[in-house]
Amino acid sequence: MSHDSLSRPSRIPAPCIIDDGTIVDKQDMQRVLTDLNRVRYIHIQDGKTRSEGEGCVLEVFADPHRATMVANHALYLNVHSFDYLQLSKLEADSYFDLIQDDRQLRLIPLSNPMQEQSNRGINVAELEAMVAEVLSASLDVQIDDEENFSL
Repeated sequence: MSHDSLSRPSRIPAPCIIDDGTIVDKQDMQRVLTDLNRVRYIHIQDGKTRSEGEGCVLEVFADPHRATMVANHALYLNVHSFDYLQLSKLEADSYFDLIQDDRQLRLIPLSNPMQEQSNRGINVAELEAMVAEVLSASLDVQIDDEENFSL
């Protein structure tokens, strides 16, 4: 062995998870969960189903001082509320288990990120139209104000 190979620490490649696997890195958990929109959720504690329903993932964040909340069909997911994220696939459907001790929050996507991406294009166009309308209205107000002051 050469001196160079002994002095350099061996590098372990970053994980590569495809459809099935366990994610422990909080940033990776956040990245995966951010793509979710409409989901069916099942809250399991001590092996018993405590609640279930459908909702929209409105926010995914990483803050050790804030709570994960599920209320009024809205999910606010804090990756610091969980130890890890288990990705699984049953036939063609994926599901995501957020695990913390004896608590599990299973998320089953009801929408597809590929479909959502095409819908976002429409929303961007609508947003651009609204911004143009607001800017135009703002400019009209400024012109009216300038005319009133010049009288």
